[in-house]
Amino acid sequence: MVNYPHNLVRKPFPNVRQEKKKTDFANRGMSFEAAINQTNDYYLAHRMAVIHKKPTPVQIVKVDYPRRSRAKIVEAYFRQASTTDYSGVYKGHYIDFEAKETRQKTAMPMKNFHAHQVEHMAQVLKQDGICFVLLHFSNLKETYLLPAKALIDFYQIDHGSKSMPLHYIKKEGIKIKENAYPQVPYLDVIDYHFLNGSKELWKNLISNFRIWKTSVLTYPIASNLLERAKANMDKN
Repeated sequence: MVNYPHNLVRKPFPNVRQEKKKTDFANRGMSFEAAINQTNDYYLAHRMAVIHKKPTPVQIVKVDYPRRSRAKIVEAYFRQASTTDYSGVYKGHYIDFEAKETRQKTAMPMKNFHAHQVEHMAQVLKQDGICFVLLHFSNLKETYLLPAKALIDFYQIDHGSKSMPLHYIKKEGIKIKENAYPQVPYLDVIDYHFLNGSKELWKNLISNFRIWKTSVLTYPIASNLLERAKANMDKN
């Protein structure tokens, strides 16, 4: 027989409301670069765009072989200065952009941008390419698409020695709402603000929806894209 203590008072469990976490790739242990790469993989897999990260040309000078099956690069140097991180094609348009991340909450350090990169962006714009930068504030969990022209204009003030305030980025750029898939849906911004193509996106989805819904695997994806297209149409 078990004797329980007298005058036992049961305390009610607190009514804790479970807050819904904001969709953010950082919550999944993913870096900003990895999120962009997975976004590009998503676009490629669904035949929406062909955009890849540019390889950095490196000249290997010296290699050590501590084991026969393992090689270690000891000395190497960059063959040439890199331009931007990503490039590709979307709806017949050349896409070129750089991605930067900071832990600061009020500004993006311009030291992250180099003169040859800014010059490259200016040359892309002269050829009527779509050029921009993706700026991620990790502590704020906010991502912005800033057109290259706005970056170039700010850079020319003092050649990048001054940080770019967040209020300037909010004024000249567009905030990207993070999703589960794709994680950084920057093509939505390009459609709406660069190509003014939300109506075109709507028409394409309507015409292809009958084909997509015949597949069990692609039906949820098609439905999701359809809802996003409707939302864009409402904005117009």
